Amino acid sequence: MAYVEPARVVAPRSSIRAVDVLYNTGPGGWAVARLNWENEERLGIRWNGAEGPGVGNPQSRAVPTWFVLPDELTAVVLQRVEELSLAQQGGLLERYREMAGDAEREAEARAWSEGLISDGGDQER
Repeated sequence: MAYVEPARVVAPRSSIRAVDVLYNTGPGGWAVARLNWENEERLGIRWNGAEGPGVGNPQSRAVPTWFVLPDELTAVVLQRVEELSLAQQGGLLERYREMAGDAEREAEARAWSEGLISDGGDQER
């Protein structure tokens, strides 16, 4: 299967107005996106495909499409996507750990934020 960038999956065109990819594991993986599906916000999921022929799954007549999740699954899938986004390599939690471990940068941030506090007290009323 060929990798298809999830943001480019806009079929069926009669149903999809917009695609906002929330999580994408890349070639050979899967993706979740917020879709404007028939003028309603819905959640879609698909297998991206990998090297070789094809367009991933689902597809219709060799055109990549989304599987629209039932409303009952949306909240659970969104929660898990958020957890995965935070924990993945290069994700927000990793960046916070890096920042906390940088003592020089931490000292600069503290000095900057304390400077803001003193700036607030200098305002005339």
